[in-house]
Amino acid sequence: MVSAMNSPDPLRDTVRWLAAHARFPSSRLENRSEVLLCVAALAASEEAELRQRHLLQRRDPAQTSALRTHAMRRSQVHFKCDNSAKV
Repeated sequence: MVSAMNSPDPLRDTVRWLAAHARFPSSRLENRSEVLLCVAALAASEEAELRQRHLLQRRDPAQTSALRTHAMRRSQVHFKCDNSAKV
């Protein structure tokens, strides 16, 4: 059951575990036990989906740095001189 947390498909691993250790589907665990295992597998499945979603790189650090540098240089180029204090 511990490997189900790291697996890409925890639901399939749970059914395999039930087949190997509880002789599922010919014999079954108590209802409470099966429900608990299924809820744990669903939670692990949702966590796996979130982990996959967060693995996607949405920003390129080099591009972000280049854009920041470009903006800084543009702000320096457009420096406005105040000539109102003429002597």
